[in-house]
Amino acid sequence: MFATIESRKEELPEGSYTASLFTHEKGENAVLEKIGEESTEAILAAKDDELDELTAESADLVYHLLVLLAMKDLDLDDLRGELRDRF
Repeated sequence: MFATIESRKEELPEGSYTASLFTHEKGENAVLEKIGEESTEAILAAKDDELDELTAESADLVYHLLVLLAMKDLDLDDLRGELRDRF
């Protein structure tokens, strides 16, 4: 999945939602807003014990977080390293 995000960043194919995030007029704020939105939706789904919704919103949150990492020229190895250092 991350390879696809990086590919969209490089190639910017027309009609790609991912590519549109990299070229959005708001810049990275568009992705930051989506992260805020999706995290709120995941929290509300968890609070209401809506497990299918929690799964879907968590996937949206992770996806937008991965896009942000790509925007910042970070990758999954950076994330794995940070997590590994914590345990």
